[in-house]
Amino acid sequence: MGNTWSRREFLEFLGRAALSVEAVSFLTGNPLAKAMSSSSLGFAPLEPTSADAVSLAEGFDHSVLIGFGDAINEKESFGHNNDYLAFTPMKPGVTNDGVLWVNHEYPEPFFLVSGYDGSQPRTKAQLEKERAAVGGSLIRVTETKGKWKVRKNDPLNRRLDANTPIPFAWPEAIGGAKQALGTMANCAGGQTPWRTVLTAEENFQDYYGDIDSKGKWTAGRYGWEKLEKRSPFHYGWVVEVDPFTGKAKKLVSLGRFCHEGATVTKAKDGRAVVYSGDDANDQCFYKFVADKADSLEKGTLYVADTEKGKWLALDWASQPKLKKAFKNQTEVLVFAREAAHLLGATKLDRPEDVEVDPRTGHVIVALTNNAPKNNHFGQLMKIEEKGGDAAALEFKASTLLAGGPENGFACPDNLAFDPNGNLWMTSDISGSSIGKAPYEKFGNNGLFVIPAEGSFAGKVIQVASAPVDAEFTGPAFSPDGKTLFLSVQHPGEKSKGPNKLTSHWPEGGKSAPKASVIAVSGDNLKRLAMVQGDSTVGKKVAE
Repeated sequence: MGNTWSRREFLEFLGRAALSVEAVSFLTGNPLAKAMSSSSLGFAPLEPTSADAVSLAEGFDHSVLIGFGDAINEKESFGHNNDYLAFTPMKPGVTNDGVLWVNHEYPEPFFLVSGYDGSQPRTKAQLEKERAAVGGSLIRVTETKGKWKVRKNDPLNRRLDANTPIPFAWPEAIGGAKQALGTMANCAGGQTPWRTVLTAEENFQDYYGDIDSKGKWTAGRYGWEKLEKRSPFHYGWVVEVDPFTGKAKKLVSLGRFCHEGATVTKAKDGRAVVYSGDDANDQCFYKFVADKADSLEKGTLYVADTEKGKWLALDWASQPKLKKAFKNQTEVLVFAREAAHLLGATKLDRPEDVEVDPRTGHVIVALTNNAPKNNHFGQLMKIEEKGGDAAALEFKASTLLAGGPENGFACPDNLAFDPNGNLWMTSDISGSSIGKAPYEKFGNNGLFVIPAEGSFAGKVIQVASAPVDAEFTGPAFSPDGKTLFLSVQHPGEKSKGPNKLTSHWPEGGKSAPKASVIAVSGDNLKRLAMVQGDSTVGKKVAE
């Protein structure tokens, strides 16, 4: 099938074909987009732009909630390059008061240390600045008269960074220890039914390097190991955090690899299930089926064979190939990537964020791209579990090429469903590729919505455009759908010096760019995302 889908084809892909029968071409960024202002949509899509601003379609507004370096209490400040966001209400049912968890994926030394250009060796003082800038932030946020604010110095405000002691939730030592020092490379994540947050450690190898099962050493991109040795095996996990206490633990049971996220749903028997992608070219897609409904410490980790539609158990006791290669289950989990390849799991095109469609229960996976395989625009993959059970061992996978100029977006990354069941998506064209072939027509990275109903159901609509060099990440809705919390990550990352800045967002003028979290609102967001009346469309299938 070519790049352009009909609307019916896309709705069939999502399993929603019965929702509407009107055939409308599935495309944007062309003259038809200018006519899309009917009552069912209510606004014209934003055209691609290269402006150094958060540009929004009509009927959408935004405000900056918090940015890099802002104080959250008397001792700690907001970290760098914010990514995944998770809003936890103070009490179930509360919509305007909660704790916002924010991932801080990686440090940008140029913006942390004055005068640093990468040619000088790192100092211990610089190392400590970088360690303090990563991990995550917990901040109390409240809304009054439509305006969200951070409650500075709230007792719930705290940081977890690269020096925070975090125990392993596992009976055996990992890398010779029962706890790790710190969490970093925190990309996407998830939330559990018991009101904890999952933060996923992605490119962990950049910090203290890595060692494979044969003992081969790979140096870290940042070279932290040159100043202090720490076991690489302490990183690359999913970390569970209590947003109200900051208490955390590393979930060894979910395996060690470049976790892009950790999306939680429930099996038919009530057990928790977690989906996670390994964000690298030719890596795999995983799910973890817990033994219990309210704990992720024990269970079975599986990896997907999308060609045969089977989940392969990464279980040392039952897999002869794994018994031959590894000493025990702990080694299988530490070297989960190698174990997955040994079992013949399917190599995918950078599996990133995952969401479960609240209307169908289908699992939607963003496959961002794979340039070496000439897949520059990415795609979406649907996992349809057998019998609609997240614990099933068989599934049907549908992979269609969704990105491209004809469809108006490229490189899908983070996904989110709003309370009404509309699918929201951000893009991740690398800063070095924005505006260059084959991405000339896309402008800066964007935020898109795919409506679930109406004349434009199944149509990709651009809602926002990010500042220069930046990407939007971590879209998270307030429970009532009135607000979309959104990270603006790495604006100006291609700057060559303090006088050669590529971005001045958000403060403008000659100011340095600052990664920040914004709160998107507006009448058109409310109309799209808010559940009207007694509708229960937005409730999770598993609930």
